Amino acid sequence: MKRRIYNFILTNFIGWEIKGNTGLSKKKIKKAILIAAPHTHWIDLFLGILIRGSVGFKSSFIAKKELFFFPLNVFLKLIGGIPVNRSKKNNTVNEIANIFNQKEKFRLSLAPEGTRQKVSKFKTGFYFIAKEAGIPIIMITMDYSNKQSLISEPFYPTENLKDDLNFIESFFDGVEGKIKELSFTKS
Repeated sequence: MKRRIYNFILTNFIGWEIKGNTGLSKKKIKKAILIAAPHTHWIDLFLGILIRGSVGFKSSFIAKKELFFFPLNVFLKLIGGIPVNRSKKNNTVNEIANIFNQKEKFRLSLAPEGTRQKVSKFKTGFYFIAKEAGIPIIMITMDYSNKQSLISEPFYPTENLKDDLNFIESFFDGVEGKIKELSFTKS
């Protein structure tokens, strides 16, 4: 029922379409890193919630701990938010990989740019988390110019970092975000 409500809002009120691997909920993928791009505006969080609800694939997300203040923290945790301390020197990749290793079911959504600013290369944390935990990466576009999201098949990192990142970045190259000039363009 919830899935239908998300889909109704996404398609009828926003006019958004989902293409590609829309059967994620039917596949028994218990663990995955979902990367959604381009991330150019705070409204992308709500679009992402509608997309994941529409395909029926629950996931958590990480955000800087400074956002987790009352009453916003209640809402963020309710929708799957996990606070992280980005200011102290810690090995976030290992911490998150350990979460995957400790849980039977855990999916994490991330913005591979690591910021809402213009970038020409993705951060690699998501890649190394997936590699360390032995889980797939699922790519999701947020194409505001065409009002659609393309969802990839699960991609498992190989031993070739350069080729893997080239493949992943090519999936998002030229996709227009909410703020067009901040959209990802591969270098």
